[in-house]
Amino acid sequence: MKVTVVGAGNVGATVAECVARKDMVDEVVLIDIVEGLPQGKALDMQESAPIHLFDTRVVGTNNYADTAGSDVCVITAGLPRKPGMSRDDLLAKNAAIVKSVTEQFAAGSPNAIIIVVSNPLDVMTYVAYMTSGFPSKRVMGMAGVLDTARYRAFLSMELGASVKDIQALLMGGHGDTMVPLPRYTTIGGIQVTELIDEDRLSAIVDRTKTGGGEIVKLMGTSAWYAPGAAAAEMVEAIVKDSGRVVPAAAWLTGEYGLENLFIGVPVRLGKEGITEIIQVDLNKDESKLMDESAEHVRANLEALKRLQSA
Repeated sequence: MKVTVVGAGNVGATVAECVARKDMVDEVVLIDIVEGLPQGKALDMQESAPIHLFDTRVVGTNNYADTAGSDVCVITAGLPRKPGMSRDDLLAKNAAIVKSVTEQFAAGSPNAIIIVVSNPLDVMTYVAYMTSGFPSKRVMGMAGVLDTARYRAFLSMELGASVKDIQALLMGGHGDTMVPLPRYTTIGGIQVTELIDEDRLSAIVDRTKTGGGEIVKLMGTSAWYAPGAAAAEMVEAIVKDSGRVVPAAAWLTGEYGLENLFIGVPVRLGKEGITEIIQVDLNKDESKLMDESAEHVRANLEALKRLQSA
């Protein structure tokens, strides 16, 4: 079993390390255009193997020939967010990058599953899908796992509860229009609305929506620990064919009344990629938020198409 991670920056390196430490694949290939960067980081990870006790081989390269025959690819390549920059500001530049790396990777790994992390995520997943020509079940975006993790972390900090007991669901686009669903949030099986008042819960939901931006303001660049771990969790679900249900950006063909776009919904993951898109009941307000989020994704798609035709 072979996993490729495209992009050896902070996020990509974290994905590679997390996957390697899970010791569930034979090889992790870390690829980047910067000579020496993926080789150095891969060697550093490999030298940690006797400490973390994993046998996965970690390889760094600048040549896509070394990624051939991969089973899963995580695309993290692209420009990071800077203070004051929205995910949408990255649209044109990152679309060109994702298109290029997808073309090069897909040529040597035509049966792989692609997980996109690059921002703006929903649109970049569309770019990878259209470029690769892969079936939609084998192309997805990592967003909901990260967003849900942030939501759960904030709830844990607020309530002093173990994150192990917190289950939550978010849907919609990755960004400020995401749709957290308190109705589907539980702490040890108890609905969260029974444990926290409406104002505090609303504040946590708002913090979740801007969680990425909060870190950009603090550090001057995007987060990497949580995004990297989130992508690695999706890789694990696929490699182990576990059937785990997670929120991910998936190609919709009528589900939730939406079609022809990638947007965050609960999916079941396995060795074939997305084995099922799960439809949960949304009330009127939740459906309205989902529709608004979808309109934001569509606006980005239209902007991309205009840029590409210019």
